[in-house]
Amino acid sequence: MKQMLELIDVHRTYLIGESTVQALRGVSVTIEQGEFVAIMGASGSGKSSLLQILGLLDNPDKGEYRIFGNNVNTMTEDEQAGVRNNVAGFVFQQFHLLKRMSIVENVRLPHIYSGVAGDFRQQAVERLRQVGLEERIDHTPNQLSGGEQQRVAIARALVRDPLIIFADEPTGNLDTKNSVEIMKIFKGLHEEGKTIIMVTHEPDIAAYALRVITMRDGVIISDERKPGFEAAAVAEKESGFDIHGSGKASLWQDGRFIGFIAQAFQSILANKMRSFLSVLGILVGVASVIAMIALGEGAKAAMQEQMKSMGSNLLSIRGGSAKIRGAAQGAGAVARFTFIDVDEITSLRTLVKSAAGVVTGSGRIVFGNKNWSSSLTGAGFDYGMMRAMIPSVGRWFTREEIQTREKVAIIGVTVVKELFGSTNPLGKTIKINRINFTVIGIAPAKGFSGPQDEDDVVIVPVTTAMYRVLGKDYLSSIFVEVASPALIEQAKSQISTLIIKRHRLKEGDDSFNIRDMTEIQKMLSSTTQTMSLLLGSIAAISLVVGGIGIMNIMLVSVTERTREIGLRKAIGARKNDIMLQFLVESVGLTISGGFIGVLAGIGTSLVLSYFAGWAVKTSLMSVVLATAFSALIGIFFGLWPARKAAELKPLEALRYE
Repeated sequence: MKQMLELIDVHRTYLIGESTVQALRGVSVTIEQGEFVAIMGASGSGKSSLLQILGLLDNPDKGEYRIFGNNVNTMTEDEQAGVRNNVAGFVFQQFHLLKRMSIVENVRLPHIYSGVAGDFRQQAVERLRQVGLEERIDHTPNQLSGGEQQRVAIARALVRDPLIIFADEPTGNLDTKNSVEIMKIFKGLHEEGKTIIMVTHEPDIAAYALRVITMRDGVIISDERKPGFEAAAVAEKESGFDIHGSGKASLWQDGRFIGFIAQAFQSILANKMRSFLSVLGILVGVASVIAMIALGEGAKAAMQEQMKSMGSNLLSIRGGSAKIRGAAQGAGAVARFTFIDVDEITSLRTLVKSAAGVVTGSGRIVFGNKNWSSSLTGAGFDYGMMRAMIPSVGRWFTREEIQTREKVAIIGVTVVKELFGSTNPLGKTIKINRINFTVIGIAPAKGFSGPQDEDDVVIVPVTTAMYRVLGKDYLSSIFVEVASPALIEQAKSQISTLIIKRHRLKEGDDSFNIRDMTEIQKMLSSTTQTMSLLLGSIAAISLVVGGIGIMNIMLVSVTERTREIGLRKAIGARKNDIMLQFLVESVGLTISGGFIGVLAGIGTSLVLSYFAGWAVKTSLMSVVLATAFSALIGIFFGLWPARKAAELKPLEALRYE
């Protein structure tokens, strides 16, 4: 006979509360291939601890354990899991069947962690036929008697064709009749060549074994073989089995990942209401984002259409560029506007409400020991009302100040911050390009328009800017407020005719241009961007709250399924298998919630648009991002529960109450 398992001076101590219990005290034993061993003893004698160490469900504190000559102490946790899956089959007193699965699914469960691709349903059915349950393969454990459940557990132990079967009180929860039936199955398995190691406290059950080891207080007090003992003939399966390669199966090639997905959705569907409530936060978050973005985009598109048809009642007239022999001479090279142009445009009373000349440049502003470079705008009287630049702090220029070229200035809030800090600038004297100016107002805050800071500006009377600061005798541009939006095109045409006539220009050249103002569009764009940021914040908060809900439910699930995790580890699940399985379940929940949320969001936006009369525009990108973000939430918030599940020890998990 060939030596299979060997314990040398093994000790195992447990800490229960504040008490230390020595379960094994220097146990040495050898199990040979083909034996049928019964381990007996009173409660607390150490028989179950011995079986658990032999079955790699637990590790000794001291001593040496060899399996097929390999020292278990040198094996990693994953390698031990691989040995349990390939070499050992476990039959537990509590059966440990998963109630949400049919018995055929329970039986083929070890194959998910085997590293071998395939369905294996037929093998599971064959093992159920071997234990007499082929007629009940689609039943669930709750539909079976205790004896039938134990047969399912035996079929599960056999499905990987193990060399050794470990049975912990296999008849402890059964009546006499069922006990006899179960032991007949074990006897038949032994005759087929299986090595069986069984724990029992009943002498009539131990009588089926050919070797009985009796324990008391953590030591072996007797080890007896029946007269005429002969081990069963066995196959040399272990010769092709790599102990140290057993924990290195390929996740993607062996079909485990597909199995994990199926298991995850079985678990989700087994608790439908709880699963729905747990993904509600994700669902609501995604639905609200999709709906609000769809409505926002629709409203934006509708407003843009209205803007196109309505236009803005503000025009900007700027000098174009002359071309001499094909070379542009620069802006304003031909049409240089003067105050006479402003007066002529203002005289179009039926079309024009007001007009103002503007000159632009740059200026170096100095106050005390501080200086700042800013854009300089020379503005006419009506410019303040037309461009909403009337100061809320201070005042605008008077017509007299413009006429007499007074040295007064209105400064933007950026200039105030850089030169004055928290000091009130009104009445203070600043130098603009070395000329003293008195500050009479602070321009309203405008913010940024693209990369340009609209508040980094100094406004002075247009005449002062032209003749005292910049040395220009012409205007940079003219702003015109049309009487009503409906007169925009007519006003453009008449102003264009007037300028061509006054400056003796050719019809159709580009010596000047008249443009509609785009500030309203910019404001719309800014508002939309702000709304998008707000929606993003709401989405983030909602999805994070939903993610916390997922994490909570997964933590509850880990606690509830602790014994299930112990079972999975006992039949060969590695740490990464358990972790990935719970992670897949978490991501499955969030993606399901995200997908339903997308449908709900689209539906909600359509319903709201029907009652509000708005157009809706569902963005494909928002759908993709919402789904992707749902998956990321599942990974992020599922990681901790998954790690917690993966770190559980198989023995501790199986004993969990």
